[in-house]
Amino acid sequence: MYPAEKRAASIGRGQAEKSTDYQTLQPLTFDAAMTSPDPSTYFRKGFGLKAEVQDELAADYAGGLVDRMKAEDYVLSVGDVTIRLAKEFGFCYGVERAVEYAYQTRRKFPGKRIRLVGEIIHNPHVNARLREMGIEILMPRDGRFDFAGITPDDVVILPAFGVTIHDFEALRTIGAVLVDTTCGSVLNVWKRVDSYARDGFTALIHGKHYHEETRATASQAAKHGGHYLVVRDMGEAQVVMDYIEGRLAADVLMEKLGHAASPGFDPEVHLRRVGVANQTTMLATESLAIGEAVGDAIGRARGAQARETDFRTFDTICSATQERQDAVKELLEQHIDAMVVIGGFNSSNTISLAALCAEQVPTYHVESPDAIDPDTQTIHYRLAGKHHHEADQRDWLPDGAVTLGITAGASTPNSKIGEAVVRILATRGLALPELV
Repeated sequence: MYPAEKRAASIGRGQAEKSTDYQTLQPLTFDAAMTSPDPSTYFRKGFGLKAEVQDELAADYAGGLVDRMKAEDYVLSVGDVTIRLAKEFGFCYGVERAVEYAYQTRRKFPGKRIRLVGEIIHNPHVNARLREMGIEILMPRDGRFDFAGITPDDVVILPAFGVTIHDFEALRTIGAVLVDTTCGSVLNVWKRVDSYARDGFTALIHGKHYHEETRATASQAAKHGGHYLVVRDMGEAQVVMDYIEGRLAADVLMEKLGHAASPGFDPEVHLRRVGVANQTTMLATESLAIGEAVGDAIGRARGAQARETDFRTFDTICSATQERQDAVKELLEQHIDAMVVIGGFNSSNTISLAALCAEQVPTYHVESPDAIDPDTQTIHYRLAGKHHHEADQRDWLPDGAVTLGITAGASTPNSKIGEAVVRILATRGLALPELV
């Protein structure tokens, strides 16, 4: 069951409202003006095969070592190495659901060709496992998917990130069976962006304009003739605020951010009324700060009444993302010599976790346990930061007694966390044969 947390606040004052009553949401992948998807070819609630796939899921992703650490207050000490695990980590509900539905789909349609629109989640191990099961992953070219090879006899899985309205309608026109694993947190953002467009507000989306989730969210703004602009961070949001407050010309704003704007975007028209939303896996503190800052900029530029009537913001960071970020902050309040963050290099929520950790301690974002090589004493990792840079470091474990923190992105299975722990210990010549 999804979390059902609500935090009411004044929308007009630009304060963030958290609304995560996902059970009341309906699929928003299609325009309400169109006919609903055919219930015989559109599935969003699985196929009632949960019990049949549970053993297979557990064999692929469960982790006994992680369970042991949880039972021992999230701490493991061996020799002079202490490993502390964040109290919220790894697979979230939305990821578990998406992966489970993919397994159910394979079980339901054993003789069918199954296609997946992009990676189901951003974890290389999980996606490789789906390929082994005979699920073909379609990858985009220049941001677009080619559905030419799909027929009405095929089954198509929509990933946890969702798909654009254009892609959804293209697949529905083909007539293939659609299995929709879009996360409820993403649907929550779509609901907000849809309401912005309906009420004449431009969606200012804190996210990565090329990310699958943000592309799908942005497409929702096209409903009702709406527009969007995506900003990656506070720096890009400041460009928008400089325009709103008259310090920047419209053509300069478009030169800087036009690549992340809706077709036909006109700052003079479309930045009069603004509603802030976000990719669900961004840094929560930054999303909230952007919302508040943009609202303040409108107030300074056009007065308190304009801030009241022409600005909205919602905290649409998913609860799992927030919980994992909060758990990392709590972990870093203890003595930690370094952090290991496990998750895909293209996983936004994992990148956000690594960024939080890197503010305080040396941080190693590894994509898989294989990145930790005990034989050579090296680690291959992604450097924390906005831009993607990978590096190798030798003798990365500090000498003497050491305390390491570990966390993992929402797409990382417990089995991979456990394997990483074993490799870290092996780097010091330590082992736990009874737990491996």
